[in-house]
Amino acid sequence: MRKQLEKVYDPKQVEDRTYQFWMDGNYFHAEVDPKKEPYTIVIPPPNITGQLHMGHALDETFQDILIRWRRMQGRSALWLPGTDHASIATEAKIVEAMRAEGLTKEGIGREKFLERAWEWKKQYGGRIVSQLKKLGSSCDWERERFTMDEGCNKAVKEVFVNLYEKGLIYRSERIINWCPHCKTSISEAEVTYEEKAGHFWHINYPIVGTDRMLEVATTRPETMLGDTAVAVHPDDERYKDLIGKMVLLPIVNKEIPIIADTYVEMDFGTGVVKITPAHDPNDFEVGLRHNLPVINVLNEDATINENGGKYAGMTREECRKAIVSDLEAGGFLKEVEDYSHNVGSCYRCSTIIEPRVSKQWFVRMEPLAKPANEAVRAGKTKFVPERFDKIYFNWMDNVKDWCISRQLWWGHRIPAWHCADCGEITVSKEEVHECAHCHSGNVHQDPDTLDTWFSSALWPFSTLGWPDKTEELKYFYPTNTLVTAYDIIFFWVARMIFSGIAHMGEVPFDTVLIHGLVRDAQGRKMSKSLGNGIDPLEIIDQYGADALRFTLATGNSPGNDMRFSDEKVNASRNFANKLWNASRFILMNLSDEVDVVKLPDTLTVEDKWVLSKYNTLVKDVTENLEKFELGMAVQKLYDFIWDIFCDWYIELCKSRLQAGGASSLGAQQVLVYVMEGTLKLLHPFMPFITEEIWQALPHEGESIMVSAWPVYDPSLAFAKEEADFEKVMDAIRAVRNRRAEMNVPPSRKAQLCIATGEPEVFEQGRPFLQRLASASEVTVADSFSMEGAVQVITNAARIFIPMDELVDKEKELARLNKEKEKVEKEIGALSKKLDNPGFVSKAPAAVVEGERAKLQQQKERLARIEESIAVFQ
Repeated sequence: MRKQLEKVYDPKQVEDRTYQFWMDGNYFHAEVDPKKEPYTIVIPPPNITGQLHMGHALDETFQDILIRWRRMQGRSALWLPGTDHASIATEAKIVEAMRAEGLTKEGIGREKFLERAWEWKKQYGGRIVSQLKKLGSSCDWERERFTMDEGCNKAVKEVFVNLYEKGLIYRSERIINWCPHCKTSISEAEVTYEEKAGHFWHINYPIVGTDRMLEVATTRPETMLGDTAVAVHPDDERYKDLIGKMVLLPIVNKEIPIIADTYVEMDFGTGVVKITPAHDPNDFEVGLRHNLPVINVLNEDATINENGGKYAGMTREECRKAIVSDLEAGGFLKEVEDYSHNVGSCYRCSTIIEPRVSKQWFVRMEPLAKPANEAVRAGKTKFVPERFDKIYFNWMDNVKDWCISRQLWWGHRIPAWHCADCGEITVSKEEVHECAHCHSGNVHQDPDTLDTWFSSALWPFSTLGWPDKTEELKYFYPTNTLVTAYDIIFFWVARMIFSGIAHMGEVPFDTVLIHGLVRDAQGRKMSKSLGNGIDPLEIIDQYGADALRFTLATGNSPGNDMRFSDEKVNASRNFANKLWNASRFILMNLSDEVDVVKLPDTLTVEDKWVLSKYNTLVKDVTENLEKFELGMAVQKLYDFIWDIFCDWYIELCKSRLQAGGASSLGAQQVLVYVMEGTLKLLHPFMPFITEEIWQALPHEGESIMVSAWPVYDPSLAFAKEEADFEKVMDAIRAVRNRRAEMNVPPSRKAQLCIATGEPEVFEQGRPFLQRLASASEVTVADSFSMEGAVQVITNAARIFIPMDELVDKEKELARLNKEKEKVEKEIGALSKKLDNPGFVSKAPAAVVEGERAKLQQQKERLARIEESIAVFQ
């Protein structure tokens, strides 16, 4: 007994059951198979703190479309899943949870804290994975990885030691970006800059031994507590005589030198700058050149430390107010100027970062960035769209050494041991119990952990078993496509490229597919503050995963943001229902004779038309996917299924299905052939509904997801028959449109007299014209001479319909005259505008041309109306 589909498609009844069927069949698993070409995607690992948001849904949908398509093409398609430990974000969540219990990190100690962190991972780490499954993600879950699992940890140590031994990792006291909230260093890539309104405070610094002043402007008066010099340009004539003299640092009452340095811009402000080596990266470099003391005045939480004297303990904001007030009282504040400037914030918590001198671990970037740049310039890795390589080059060309140490406990601990006796450092992949330099046993491991991006940079090869030379690594690396948003090109993409080249000798992927952001219906970025975020799980619950996926793919083009709305997802659900109803119609009309997918020996003209259209669809969708034009592919599928297959071909088949016999059997075979093939093309986009329908139709194999992807078949290219049948369809559309304009109900039949130079085309189309154009009779000839007939003109024919059979003549004349009056009025207004020299000379050329085109359209419309009036009269 053939399976019948339920009357209404209910995603809730289908999706979980279907996903379990795929899991039980082990269809997601990819094996090393020398007979197959590999295709690999590594998932951008979501944080264990996270849950599925619209950005993830878009990202994972695109990856799943690509992996399902390649799997059906016969590739050994591996989509490698996993999650990221996300050190800063996860540690912040755990600290927050502990605060509610009245506990602190320091209070419970490192070991107990890490026990809690692993417990957190166990509790929440799987949450996003189960949500990805709800979306239909066909990841190889047997190969799921975690950035802190044993294998990834081994890879991290290997890389750290390799780079250290090559002199590419070093420890140094330098200015770093410090987050006072997360209480850790962060790299330049983790700082977001925003234009903010601020002030320039102009302060007079008295020159010792004179009654002169040097005017200095600063946006951060609180840092003057750490000033160790003021600087002028060596060629600045205004100050040449002052170089080497001292100024009195206001409030602090300490003498500091006036130095000369080319860093100072003579034409900016007064040409004098305060130098605070501990709190500004440029000042730090100046300080090194002039051997200036480095005085840090801030604690880890950005409060003032003991070097701040009476201001110690204040927040930076309180200190600023107090210092400005004291400067004013002491007569040192000359003026306050409004000023807008770039302020850096921590990208995780949005706290304003503090440049701070600190001893940290760094990666020397220039030797790593150079080959990574060359690889992209040589096309070994391509960005889609190409314009995004500019972000990559801009960052890589200006890259600074990467600060990789973090003052956190959750993460990969730095594999370096400090000797308390000789002060030397031992870097090792193995646990160290004695100093490699003096052999003392008095060693302790560096307390810092590595930047999260250090381990994620190794993701494409660490997940495949590196540093061990596994079969998987040999077969699946380099991977093929990386799918990600444009906002992490420098965070992650660039780091994977230089790491892949440095440790594997090859780029990690050949293509980076960049997608945009999902915005709300008004085009705004989704955010907590706006309260406009949309939960993809709620959408899946309401509309089904297929409707969500179809919406995310529709209208999407690489690199561009998309707008998400309920109307769009509702339209996707309607499309799913249309597909379901068409499938039910086919199944209800299917005889037991049709038990395999094959075409009949004899094809009718409408069969050839739909098969030719389907064949083109196969070629177009495949080409679109090759070019990553997912939005274009899905639009073509939508148009074909909705318009060509459902609205036309099924209608064309109805009389044959009712007639029975060979004609009915042929129609059934073509319906099944086209539907089965179209379901395969649609499967990567809408996996659940396509599997459910495919299982009910005649098919070969266990699951649609491992069935063969359709290929273009030259024997189904019926170009002439397709073109001929389109002429009949044009005639049907034109007659229907004219009847609709004249408000003629479909039940009112009328004679069609078709004058054409291609009579055989319309003779062949006679039954369709009769049934679908409400014809009582169809006559085809070279020409007709008919008085009082409505005329319908297409590219291939002039169709006459006797007026009396269609409408009440007097009423139609009145309607046409009213329409004529309206069009004449429009022509008059447009002509007046275009006759006005002022408009023609002043309006943009495109606007003038647009008005001329409108006038021409209205004139043509008037001619048609007058022609119709003439017919009536």
